[in-house]
Amino acid sequence: MMADRNTIALPRTVAWLGYGGLIPFVTLTPASLLDHHHGARWSDALFTYGAIILTFIGALHWGLAMSLPDLTERQRSAWFTWSVVPALIAWPAVLFSPPLAAPLLVGGFIAHYLQDRRLARQARLPNWYLPLRLRLSSVAIICLLAGIFATCA
Repeated sequence: MMADRNTIALPRTVAWLGYGGLIPFVTLTPASLLDHHHGARWSDALFTYGAIILTFIGALHWGLAMSLPDLTERQRSAWFTWSVVPALIAWPAVLFSPPLAAPLLVGGFIAHYLQDRRLARQARLPNWYLPLRLRLSSVAIICLLAGIFATCA
C-alpha cells in the first residue's frame, strides 16, 4: 500500500540538507559579532549566503510549478513568476550594508513563507514541507537580524 502524499514523514535526506543548510547562518552570525578583526568579512559572508538561500528557495517554486499536476495554468504561471522574485530581492541585498540588506532579506524570507502557505492551499504538498520551511526560515531570519549588529560592534 502506498503512503498518502500528505502523511509522509520528513525524509532523512531532506532533514540533513535542510538543517545542514543552517550551519553557515549559525556560524557566520556569531563570527561576525565576535571577531572584531574579521567581523566585516564574516558579515558579508552571512548576508551573501542569506541572498543565495533566498534565491534557492525561490527556485523551489519554479520546480513545483513545473511538476505539480493539480495547478491550473493560471496558478502555474503565477508560481513561475513568483519564483524569480526572491532573486530580485536578494540581488540588491548583496550590494547593501547589513542595516539595509537585513530588512530586504528578512522581508524576502517572510514573503516567501507566506507564498509557501498560499501554494500549500492550492496544491498537495507533503505535510512536512510547511513546518520545515517555517523552522529553516525562522533561524535564517534570526541570524540575519542579529547580523545587523556586526557593524555596530
